[in-house]
Amino acid sequence: MEQRNFRGLLEAKWAEGKFLCVGLDPLMEKLPEEFQPQGTRHLPLITPGTQFKKFCQDRVRKTAHVAAAYKLNIAFFEAEGIEGIGALGEIIRFIHECVPETPAILDAKRGDIGDSNKAYAKAIFAANDADAVTVHPYFGEEALRPFLDREDKGIIVLCRTTNPGAREFQDLHTLTLDPRAKPDEVSADEWLKVLCDDSMQLYERVAFNVATKWKHSGNCLLVVGATYPVEAKKVRARVGDVPFLIPGIGKQQGDLEATVMVSQDGRGFGMLINLSSGIIYADDPRSEAEKYHNLINRYRSVSV
Repeated sequence: MEQRNFRGLLEAKWAEGKFLCVGLDPLMEKLPEEFQPQGTRHLPLITPGTQFKKFCQDRVRKTAHVAAAYKLNIAFFEAEGIEGIGALGEIIRFIHECVPETPAILDAKRGDIGDSNKAYAKAIFAANDADAVTVHPYFGEEALRPFLDREDKGIIVLCRTTNPGAREFQDLHTLTLDPRAKPDEVSADEWLKVLCDDSMQLYERVAFNVATKWKHSGNCLLVVGATYPVEAKKVRARVGDVPFLIPGIGKQQGDLEATVMVSQDGRGFGMLINLSSGIIYADDPRSEAEKYHNLINRYRSVSV
């Protein structure tokens, strides 16, 4: 296969006005009837893996004309055991063959140390042939080097997640100055104010570090949820043109117009806005994908 470059694929999509990321998150109990496993005493059962493949392939065909990327959450495939895991790789390969100009993101939220991360990177990029992966930053840049050093791949770092419980840790303040470095001429009270004024919340610190230290290859993105538009605006102000992967539209009721306005970069690009169940389980996935594609561009035209 010809060498693929995730950022290059994205730039081409943005130039075409495409910002919709379609989430392929199949749940067996939610599949339409024609994709449900079926069998009789005389016919073998059609396996979950086969049905996942048929369902996801159908959704790719119906949305390919407006999709900027596809995102597959590994949990939905792992839940079906070896059948689901096998289907995952086959669906990614189908995307590469059917729409080779469209990247496939594996939403795996990986992050570990040493050989564990090397093995994760091999599984995601070699065994499953994904173009990008989601990772968490808790172990720091050094631990994520097996991912970050893959200049051709997208490394999408969790920053501001969509869930209500995100505030428990992501809102905690971190100091940017060393408290021990107080100048002699500054009083303790004044120094405390300086420290507090110069602090960042944890999600801001993640964004700042990614933008200033991690993105040597230009292959980093940030997960910034649509359910927190105020925080998204703060992140955008800190990171310049680092792209966002944006979940939270649809079932989680993120505001699409506000999200587009605060999340786009200085060119009106820099966004992958993800919708999963709202598109793939719609009665007419093609029309639903087109609707969101048009809305995103309408809001861009207002705010760019």
